[in-house]
Amino acid sequence: MTVLTVYPLTGQSTHLSLCRRWSQRLLAILGVELQTKGTAVEPGCMLVANHISWLDIFVINAIAPSAFVSKAEVRAWPLIGWFAAKNETVFLRRGSRGHAKIINAEIGALLDAGRNVALFPEGTTTDGSHVLHFHAALLQPAIESGHAIQPIAISYHHPDGSPSRAAAYDGDLTLGQCIANIIATQGLIASLHVGRPLDSRGIHRRDLAHTAREAIMGATGIDEGKPEQEGADEGSGRDLPATVD
Repeated sequence: MTVLTVYPLTGQSTHLSLCRRWSQRLLAILGVELQTKGTAVEPGCMLVANHISWLDIFVINAIAPSAFVSKAEVRAWPLIGWFAAKNETVFLRRGSRGHAKIINAEIGALLDAGRNVALFPEGTTTDGSHVLHFHAALLQPAIESGHAIQPIAISYHHPDGSPSRAAAYDGDLTLGQCIANIIATQGLIASLHVGRPLDSRGIHRRDLAHTAREAIMGATGIDEGKPEQEGADEGSGRDLPATVD
């Protein structure tokens, strides 16, 4: 209702403030405590993070409201697609090179305007125990527009510091089951470790993707995982766009 009544009458700064407030409120409703480490998120950076849960979007938005890159199918989802579009979600059609050029320009314009654009370069979710290969093509818009990449490591754990799978949205788990797992877990902590921005100028996207992935694994202590495990998990998570080429 707020989007319908307030958004048309207010500017971008208000939209970002509302997005941050909604995200923080959702975490509070679900009983999730947010902890942040590292440096501050810099405006105009492309944020890249490992991907564990649908909750990741709200965890990032709670500290740095961002335009997210999403698969085009989400745009057609009732209510959710409309809401995502109102929050400047960039919708990507898979396998369309012509569309990819348009998307690259759209993302570049958002970065030029000082907005943060966030994406999950693994292209799918995991259970949080490892980080999959990063699809380097997704970083191309930042490289073309000369903006930095800022890695964000996401992890979920219990108050004693042990890892928690409660928020993981992978495999055959339904959204309802995932939400129930989160609510049933007492003291669930979502941890964000924000790394230093990585200069993209003159850097090949594969090298940039490798550096960002290494930074995320180093910040959380997540293992790289065996190659065969990575390949298996790529087919069991929740798919996101894999290419912007």
